Order: sequence, then structure tokens, then C-alpha cells
Amino acid sequence: MTTVEIIFLGVYFSVLCVLAVYGSHRYRMAFLYYRHKFKLPTPKGSLKELPRVTIQLPIFNEMYVVERLVESVCRIDYPRDLLEIQVLDDSTDETCGIARACVERHRQKGHDIVYIHRVNREGFKAGALENGLKSARGEFVAVFDADFVPSPDFLLRTVPFFSDAKVGMVQVRWGHLNREFSILTQAQSIFLDGHFIIEHTARNRSGCFFNFNGTAGIWRRGTIADAGGWQHDTLTEDLDLSYRAQLKGWQFVFLPEVISPAEVPVDMNAFKSQQHRWAKGSIQTAKKLLPTILKSDLPLVVKREAFFHLTNNMAYLLMVLLSVLMPISMVVRFQHGLYGTLFLDLPFFVSATASVCFFYVAAQRERGVKGWERVKYLPFLMSLGIGLAINNAKAVAEALLNQQSGFARTPKTGAEGKKVVAVKKAYRGSKTLMPVVELLFAAYFTGALWFAIDARIYTSLPFIILFQAGFLYVGVSSLMQGFAGRVKLSDAAPAVNAAEEQARRAA
Repeated sequence: MTTVEIIFLGVYFSVLCVLAVYGSHRYRMAFLYYRHKFKLPTPKGSLKELPRVTIQLPIFNEMYVVERLVESVCRIDYPRDLLEIQVLDDSTDETCGIARACVERHRQKGHDIVYIHRVNREGFKAGALENGLKSARGEFVAVFDADFVPSPDFLLRTVPFFSDAKVGMVQVRWGHLNREFSILTQAQSIFLDGHFIIEHTARNRSGCFFNFNGTAGIWRRGTIADAGGWQHDTLTEDLDLSYRAQLKGWQFVFLPEVISPAEVPVDMNAFKSQQHRWAKGSIQTAKKLLPTILKSDLPLVVKREAFFHLTNNMAYLLMVLLSVLMPISMVVRFQHGLYGTLFLDLPFFVSATASVCFFYVAAQRERGVKGWERVKYLPFLMSLGIGLAINNAKAVAEALLNQQSGFARTPKTGAEGKKVVAVKKAYRGSKTLMPVVELLFAAYFTGALWFAIDARIYTSLPFIILFQAGFLYVGVSSLMQGFAGRVKLSDAAPAVNAAEEQARRAA
């Protein structure tokens, strides 16, 4: 074996090792979750009187969901004289007319609701929230994105926690209005369940930092100001503000038993756009705040968890590198009669893949899902995670190279259950050349699969198939949905026509 081949295998196993470390971190999350599972958060004391609350609803081109959002927020059970609602609209389409008419309709019913429209998107969502604070009268500020449907008891179950003067933010768990729509929405729902049920609970109850998720949470207004306000130098303004606030000593509370339902993307390109923004923003936040965190006098356990939390998406770069190296490694070792050493791969792969399985099965178990239903989506989850590697690695690379990009909204369709409205092209996820690259990787692993079968290297087959299927599914789905241009259901058109007609009347 040549020196080049030895170096190659050294790099290959180093990549596997680092990925195994990140993968194994899920075991720690599960451990912390079960260790602190029964440490239920309770308000420390009681409020002498209910405070004034401002609910901010940042929207941008949300014609299909804005009415549902406003109506659900107006149903929140709270004294009307203590509740202010701000519709922060940066829209450039029919949403403006729909939202303005909806706000006026609810104002006439006695709600303290205002419509604030900006002619520019400076700072994007962070800019809209900061602009709304200039005129907000609430001591506490709740935020809901356009696709959320908060429950009527949201404020009555979250506000009492602010009886503790140290509490700066309370976050509730996301639910999923359209979990059953497709296998893609099922997978996204499971991903989010793992994040909220296991990760958030584990971090919060073990004393580590966790983050406001941009929506379905409520802030003490003084906390926002003390932490430096909403800033838009990252694409994850929520994560950024969360860490800055906790660095200032503010405490956060997570309430997994309080659920705020929302829509997950039904379109692969929309899903990839959302994942790209989250991945890029997390690395931007890591670059911005991680040096300060590591230099602080915070406990080592808090620093360690912050490091894994903020840098977790770096694993996507390594995943792409692994995707390139794995088939070559198999060929190199086989040519030298070393294909038996493929068994050395197994501990690394198992530590990564088994941790994913355990993590998401645990999340579904905590949801009350029974038996087979907990595990039947696991192969697809792993394949989808691999298939997203190229999209998310690009996001990470852009963040590392300081490439700036705008805040790409996640298109909303008003999907609930298995029903979705037909949407115009502007509301679809953006099309890129990324699917072509993903399909090239799928073809690459198809060749590797043929080689493994021909050489009888059966231990590699499950992993090769996972990679091949992941890249193939993500690539084909992106192309098909990109060319389709619309989500079409026979009973959907009237809903669109009604929305457009209302916009015309409002204008």
C-alpha cells in the first residue's frame, strides 16, 4: 500500500471518528433527558396581577395563512385591555390587502390590534420585530410565525413563569398541523419532535443553554433590551438573541406539555431552503458568540453543550466528504486484499446511525407512539438526513466564508392534515442546480453498490443503500416539485380563488 493510500485511509477514518463523536452526542442528549425528565418546571410564586402583553406576528407574503393566524391569536384567552396584537407585515403581494382587512375586521370586534407595514425589509424578520417594539406597549412580547395556530390558553400557561424575575423567555413545543400529509412531512415532524422533546428538555433542565425557536415563545421585554435587541447579522436571529440573553444571566423555561401547532413544508425545495437558513445561521451564530462563550466563566458542561449545539451542522461538511471517500476507500482496500478491514467501519457507523435511531425512537415513545409506529420511518429519516448533506454543507461553507444572503422565507400553503391549497409559483421553494449534484452523488453510490455486490462486500451494502437512496430521493423530489410549479388538489382551487378575490376587494 502506497503512502498516498495510507494517508487517504487515515483521512477517511478521521472523518468517521469525528462524525461518530457528533452522532454519539445524541446519546448524551437522551441521557440528560431521562435523567431530568421528571424535573417539571413550575412557576416560582404568583403574579400580583396579569401584565400587559404584546403579541407580534411577523409576516411576509403569507396570503394563504395570515387570516388563520390572526383569528387564532384573537381567540387567546387574556383580558382584552391587557393584550395588544401587532401584525408586522413586510409583504409585497396580495397579503397586504388580506391582512389589512383582517386586522380591521377584528379591531371592530373590540381587539387591540394594529397593522404595521414596512416598505423595505431591512433586517428581515429581526428588523420587523425590532421595528414593532418601538410602538409596543407590552411588558412581555410573544411571537408567532405565520403558519402557527396558538391555543387559547397559551398566555395563561406561560405568563405565570415570569413571576420569577430571573426568567427572560418561555418557549413551548411545536406541534404539526400536516404531519400526515406525506412521508416528507412525517419525517420533518419526527426531526422536530426529537429537537423539542429530547434536546430542549435535556438542555433546559440540566442547566445548559437552549434557544428560542423564533416563534411560539414569549419574552420579557427587558430581556430583549438587556441582551442587545434583535440583530440581523445572522440568519438565525432567534438563536443569536437566545445565547446573548443567557450570557447575560437570564434564565429560560421550556414547556413541552404546551403545544403550539404549525405547518411543516410540503415541498422539498421549501424544506431545503428552510434547512439551509437554519444551518447557515447556526454557524454564523457560532462564529459570532462561541469565542465569548468559551472565554466566559460558565461551567464546563455549559460550554461543552454550547459548542456541540452551535457547531452541530459542521457535520454536514464531513458527511459530504465521507460520501466522496467511502466508495473509494472500499475499492482501495479491496484491491490490496484488505476488504476484511471494512469491519473497522462498523463501530463508527453504528455509533452514528444507532444513536440517531435511539434518539428519534425515544422522542416518539415520549409522544406516546406505540410499537412499530416508532420505528417504521427510521430508514427514511437516516436517508433523508444524508440526502440533505449537500444542501446543508453548502450553507455551512457560505457561513464559514462570510457569504451573505437574504432571509429566505419558508413558503406556507395553509396545509392541514392531508389537505393543501394550490399555490402560485412565487410561493414555491426556489429552484437551484443542487438537485443535479445530488443525483450525481446518487449515481456515484449506484456504482459503489454494484461494485460491493460484485466483490461480495456485503457489510457495506446497508450504508451504501442509505446514501444512494437519500441522494436519489432528495434530488428527484427537488426536480419534480420544481418542474411541477404547483401543489394541486382537486378541492384546493376554490380556496385560492377566494383568497385572491378577498385581496382584490380589500385593495
